[in-house]
Amino acid sequence: MDMVFPEGFLWGGAVAANQCEGAYNEDGKGLSIQDVLPHGLKGEITQAPTKDNMKLVGIDFYHRYKEDIKLFAEMGFKVFRTSIAWSRIFPDGDEMVPNEKGLQFYDALFDECLKYGIEPLVTISHYETPLHLARTYNGWANRRMIDFYEQYVRTIFARYGGKVKYWLTFNEINSVLHFPFMSGGICTPKEKLSEEALYQAVHHELVASALATKIAHEMMPGAKIGCMILSMPIYPLTPHPDDVIASLHAGHLNDFFGDVHVRGRYPGYMLRYFKEHHITIQMEPGDEELLKNTVDFVSFSYYMSVCESADPSKKAGEGNIIGGIPNPYLKASEWGWQIDPQGLRYILNYYYDRYQKPLFIVENGLGAADKPEVDENGVLTVRDDYRIQYMRDHLIQVREAIEDGVPVMGYTSWGCIDLVSASTAELKKRYGFIYVDRRDDGTGTLERYKKKSFYWYGEVIRTNGRSLAGDLEKKR
Repeated sequence: MDMVFPEGFLWGGAVAANQCEGAYNEDGKGLSIQDVLPHGLKGEITQAPTKDNMKLVGIDFYHRYKEDIKLFAEMGFKVFRTSIAWSRIFPDGDEMVPNEKGLQFYDALFDECLKYGIEPLVTISHYETPLHLARTYNGWANRRMIDFYEQYVRTIFARYGGKVKYWLTFNEINSVLHFPFMSGGICTPKEKLSEEALYQAVHHELVASALATKIAHEMMPGAKIGCMILSMPIYPLTPHPDDVIASLHAGHLNDFFGDVHVRGRYPGYMLRYFKEHHITIQMEPGDEELLKNTVDFVSFSYYMSVCESADPSKKAGEGNIIGGIPNPYLKASEWGWQIDPQGLRYILNYYYDRYQKPLFIVENGLGAADKPEVDENGVLTVRDDYRIQYMRDHLIQVREAIEDGVPVMGYTSWGCIDLVSASTAELKKRYGFIYVDRRDDGTGTLERYKKKSFYWYGEVIRTNGRSLAGDLEKKR
């Protein structure tokens, strides 16, 4: 099979502001929820920023972005996915007047991308709700968030509409079911948060996302706006019909978010779920009409697949961040995330069969504890053949899906430069093609070094995937 990808395929990489920028209190930026999450998903929430929070400095992208974008351009990036830190634009989130210095930073960042012919792909809200909105309003549990979000999106669309063609409303919007504080800025402890209150917060986000889509189409007619889903294929653990139905039900809880974004209404299976779980969603006049503002494309992250069973004795795996039973046929990464390249082909086909919309893989990659070494020229590098293998195997499956007839817009590898992990808040869990000299104890020069994968990915982009054919032949 010819491994060349479609003409115009958007090759690139992805980061999030809160995991790379640092400068958490510079140039008028307010605090975000990430500034009080020093230990990731399962750690405590602190009252104020603490010295052990690696995200406060990140990789100092705020001051080094020109150097980093130049490296991305050297690899040949066509697109760079990043997010805007909401609290750089509105420090508390509920002001009427934006912070001009914050706006200027993203002007400069997007200009730098465009200088090299790199299209910015911008996530409007990527796990970085302003802390004031979380503590004062309980985040997305409060309907007033829709108004604050509208003020924010109108501001950034007006400012960057001429520079940014591709937008995503919320990062991994379905993750709010599992991480209410990080994903939704909801301060109510998860164990005390009723399912009804949680799904009411989901409703607020879905309305806000549809509103942003409507505004984007009005203010930026040439722009494309998409949703972003945390994808996780769910296989039945056995062929037993009970396991098949269990996997169907588990999948529905994720599919719900994409279904509303693409179809513009609540699906029947969720209406049944709400009825059976005694959940009443408070809809305001106009909500149902707003939800009809559907997205132009569906984007998603893909890291792993899971299994599901009706047997309550089957236990969820530790590494699988949103539950699920480990697949006995798959190996796992150092952090327990099961590796399933074919799952990426499966989910691409599944989403296209379901939605008939263009798809964009905006996160995929391998977190690993890289070991830097000095090469034959005396330069620091990382021989990350394991990352190359992981990406090669996944990209081959992307090409298979394209051959299946799936329209894939592009691929942005997660953490294209090392950054602080969202799930563990560690720097030792590295994803990048570029090694950043900073460690979990805060030491390091912050200097950048090219890994072996830097050159490999650059060749994949340069040949538009054709170099993967040679890799495939070697594999055979």
